[in-house]
Amino acid sequence: MPSLPLISIAGLNSDDPVVRRKTAAELGRACREVGFFYATDHGIPDNVLESVFAGARNLFGLPLSEKEALSIKLSPHNRGYVAMSDEKLNPQAGSDMKEAFNIGTDFPEDHPDVVAGKPFRGVNFWPPIPGWREHALGYFNHCLELGRTIHRGFSLDLGLDEGFFAQHLTLPIATLRMLRYPASAGQVARDDGGAGTHTDYGNITILATDEVAGLEVLNRQGEWIQAPYVPGAFVCNIGDCLMRWSNDTYVSTPHRVRPPARERYAIAFFLEVNPDSVVDPRDVVKDEAPKYEPITCAEYLASRLNATYDHRAVDKQT
Repeated sequence: MPSLPLISIAGLNSDDPVVRRKTAAELGRACREVGFFYATDHGIPDNVLESVFAGARNLFGLPLSEKEALSIKLSPHNRGYVAMSDEKLNPQAGSDMKEAFNIGTDFPEDHPDVVAGKPFRGVNFWPPIPGWREHALGYFNHCLELGRTIHRGFSLDLGLDEGFFAQHLTLPIATLRMLRYPASAGQVARDDGGAGTHTDYGNITILATDEVAGLEVLNRQGEWIQAPYVPGAFVCNIGDCLMRWSNDTYVSTPHRVRPPARERYAIAFFLEVNPDSVVDPRDVVKDEAPKYEPITCAEYLASRLNATYDHRAVDKQT
């Protein structure tokens, strides 16, 4: 049995408010005590998930020159290809042994927010692979709806109106990230050589993995525990922005990826809120002194990304 809580999300879609509140309480307990959980009965079809993993394999199989033409260094909006060793999730430890590709909400070039140069409102880069864009966006949209559903559970658990977070998720900052970890066990000395020890930045991460081991979570006893592949389930975790918003009621938990014994693929969906939404603990936990100052989601995310990528630290891009 996995050591992380296993939660059926289906109850959040029940017509019975008692069932919805029961599921929300399970979510809340996991978010307070662990910061991680497996989400089952999520409603995302297997063929949709299979197609996005196939797309990831096709993408990372392209020649390096074609991938570099879509480099994240060419985007001020956190989109595009991240080359091997270009990311430092744990800057003190060094570079991560992985490559990645990010897409966000698919804005057209003439969208007013794109024209105005608003933070995280840019166009996506698309690899020259037939059907790739459609499959990626299909999965993106499924994950977005799942993320909205889970936020309804958060609202209920925190004693808020069930639709509290909905107003902040109308056109949120969301990133679908494909990840490839080369087989590097025995070659990389760091325990977190695949992905450096870190907490995630946003509200929630929805992660799909293949069957190759690697992800580990730091529990409350200070022990690293494995988060193995569970068929039909996503690994979900709380990010720092939601921890901040909940005044530390929910906790973001350090995690890492060990250098895998075999090539490993993962698909992460990082869900923040609308860029202009103000993250203010006083709106969520009204009977406690706030531990954090209000900040917009875009400002907070930019501050975190600037510490992760050398090119952002230099250019101060948002």
